[in-house]
Amino acid sequence: MELFDLLVIGGGPGGYLCAERAAQGGMKVCLFEKKSLGGTCLNEGCIPTKTLLNSAKMYRHATESAAFGVTAEGVKFDHAKVVARKGQVVKTLVGGVGATMKAHKVTVITADAVIKGREADGFAVEANGEKYVGKKLVIAAGSETVVPPVPGLKEGIASGFVTTNREVLDLTELPKKLVAIGGGVIGLEMAYYFASVGVPVTVIEMMPKIAGATDPEICKILQKACEKHGMDFKLSAKVLEVKNGSVVYEENGEKKEIACDKVLLAAGRKPATAGIGLESLNLQMDRAAIVTDRFLCTNVSGVYAVGDCNGKLMLAHTAYREAEVAVNHMLGKKDEMRYDVIPSVIYTDPEVASVGLSAEAAKAKGMNVKEIKLPMIYAGRYVAEVDNGDGFVKLVVDTDRKRLVGCFMVGSYASEIIMTATMMVDTELTPARLQKMVFPHPTVAEVIREALFKI
Repeated sequence: MELFDLLVIGGGPGGYLCAERAAQGGMKVCLFEKKSLGGTCLNEGCIPTKTLLNSAKMYRHATESAAFGVTAEGVKFDHAKVVARKGQVVKTLVGGVGATMKAHKVTVITADAVIKGREADGFAVEANGEKYVGKKLVIAAGSETVVPPVPGLKEGIASGFVTTNREVLDLTELPKKLVAIGGGVIGLEMAYYFASVGVPVTVIEMMPKIAGATDPEICKILQKACEKHGMDFKLSAKVLEVKNGSVVYEENGEKKEIACDKVLLAAGRKPATAGIGLESLNLQMDRAAIVTDRFLCTNVSGVYAVGDCNGKLMLAHTAYREAEVAVNHMLGKKDEMRYDVIPSVIYTDPEVASVGLSAEAAKAKGMNVKEIKLPMIYAGRYVAEVDNGDGFVKLVVDTDRKRLVGCFMVGSYASEIIMTATMMVDTELTPARLQKMVFPHPTVAEVIREALFKI
């Protein structure tokens, strides 16, 4: 039996960065991953989805650019080639993670890992019939697709008629008609991809609007853009049954049925904490989520939980930061997690991005706030590159402290621009100081500078 300083269960963003940072700090690390390094993000989520969306964007640029003086003929979209390229992208990046683990002398065990409890030397984990012991333990088990108790849903998954975010990425043929159950980020991005390349898509969403907690004004613009590209939305609707070749749902009290040849299940995700032996440690849980504090510590000394399994914010970049905070705590370095400055993005077209507090959330915290909303057309580059765009940026300012506390935007490059606003919210610089920052011209990001002068 080999003794390690740290055992990490899960090789996704939180797990592999935890292993890397701990090894850089001089710890002897063992990482367990049952499938492929990179976790859901790299293999079944963030990266493959964006690879497909980029191909769809190139296709649309080729077929919808008449307003810009560009007309193309005979443009074809080869979905099988797109999927093949996605596979190569994933393979390259997974290989990069593996090389990083090797470079930092992290022991990687490809197997299911089960926690066996605490022993005299540390925490015991069993994998492939072998026992591993570590002085400290990080649980980075990730998340899994929520499967609601809808009649026919499990059978549909078993037959392949119903796909999750995993299987839908590997379809080599475009469906003739797709129904997406769920209008959150995952459902929207994948549905948008298929709609952009000509597949009729219907999104069934229980809530009265799409995109979850996203700003309502932004949701309206996003829904309008999605509908333009062939998506149909059934809002405030409930799925009643999944049949072989159709989905039955209720809308406005009326039972309806829609035919399709594929269903995308995107009704949310939950922490994947079952079956890994958590009961052997008596960890404090909030349903399936492992409860953690601002240092990512659990109620058991020496045990940490990072990433989706703690149920805080299921975003890869949240997991990255949580991994760093957890390792810094192990190494005795002063650090703590801030969840109020985590940006979020929806990679449709237009892109949606936000960080910090909405006006409503800020007021709930007792703040006096002011909203500044500015259309993206204040930025010359946006006007040059977007035909009749209706994007905007909205700043939320705490008027008592004179600090920027939130930023919400919809438009081109929003996923890249949001980091500018994130730094502004994080550093808590005054508007007067922020106004002195020089933005390159012409950039779409200049709309933030223009908005700052409206405070």
